[in-house]
Amino acid sequence: MRHQRSGPKLNRSSSHRKSMGANLATALLTHGRIQTTAPKARLARSVAEKAITLGKQDTLHARRQAIALLRNKDVTYRLFNEIAPAFQDVNGGYTRILKLGPRQGDAAEIVLLELTREPANTTAA
Repeated sequence: MRHQRSGPKLNRSSSHRKSMGANLATALLTHGRIQTTAPKARLARSVAEKAITLGKQDTLHARRQAIALLRNKDVTYRLFNEIAPAFQDVNGGYTRILKLGPRQGDAAEIVLLELTREPANTTAA
C-alpha cells in the first residue's frame, strides 16, 4: 500500500525516481532552466527547492545533507556559494514552471522549469 507516500510514481521504482529527481535538480541548478515533462518538473522542483533551502542555512550539516540530496559535490558547492545567496531574502518560491505545449511525438505536456532569480556569478558549466 502507498499510505503516506507523496508524489507520483512515474512508472519507475523508488530508487529510479530518487535518482531522476536528483539528476533533474542538478541540471536545473547547473543551467538555471531545463525543459522537461510536467510531472518530472514537479518532482525536480521539490528536490531543487529543498536543496536551495539547505543552501541558505550554510552549515556543515546542511552541506552534507545537500550532497546526499543532489549527489554532486560541484553543484552543491555552486549552490552554497552562488545560488543560495541570491535567494537569501526569499522564503520559498525559488522556481517557476512555464507551460510550453505538447510534445510532437506523444503529446506529453512540455514545461520550462527555471529559477526565479539568476545567481550573482553566472559561470558556464
